[in-house]
Amino acid sequence: MKSFKISEILYWVIALVATYECFNQWTTNRQKAYIFLGFALLSVFMALFRRHFRKKFRNRGNTP
Repeated sequence: MKSFKISEILYWVIALVATYECFNQWTTNRQKAYIFLGFALLSVFMALFRRHFRKKFRNRGNTP
């Protein structure tokens, strides 16, 4: 259960780093910026996906 939370946090960190790099690369290399933007969006999606299933898994164990 703890590994699900850690992987979720790692996805958020990756999204932040990719967003930062996207803004840094925006004026110099637009293609690279789009790649980082894609990674950021993918990381946000994966973090939300992991969160959804972590909560679903936790709630499944609480039902009688």
